[in-house]
Amino acid sequence: MRHRRRHTIGADLIKGAIAGAVATWVMGKVTDTMYERENRKARRQEDEARGGKSAYGVAAEKTARALGSPLRGKQGEQLGAGLHWALGIGAGAAYAVARRRFESVGRAAGFGFGTAFWALVDEGVVPALGLTPGPRAFPWQAHARGLAGHLTFGTVTDGTLRLLDAIA
Repeated sequence: MRHRRRHTIGADLIKGAIAGAVATWVMGKVTDTMYERENRKARRQEDEARGGKSAYGVAAEKTARALGSPLRGKQGEQLGAGLHWALGIGAGAAYAVARRRFESVGRAAGFGFGTAFWALVDEGVVPALGLTPGPRAFPWQAHARGLAGHLTFGTVTDGTLRLLDAIA
């Protein structure tokens, strides 16, 4: 007689947070490597469009301003990095819960999740919130790197969850 494992939302959230952290780290390695190897003209165009700031750095500044607490020194970079990790961990947790409860979500082994995350967040929400200029301000290489990074994020999140499901 086989035992069916019971999957609670709490267990899925914890596994998803772990998977999201792993995927955020791997995605960072992939996108950093791609950025370093990009055409210099494309990198310069992207850097100019961003004004030398990342979307997370801008989010950190806006958050601090809204709270009436100016950032000093490296606080903006640190808060921005924290926001980036929190988003990755939270997205991993949400994916873990959704893939267990809606079969179609996990069917593509994270590719659909990564693609949707890139399209909705990077290409839509981030510019809508004024964290970056609109998509047309960036060269195609920036969009391709973002898509590759989020496909990596989605597949690593899914793979990590499958591994965690197999061992726990």
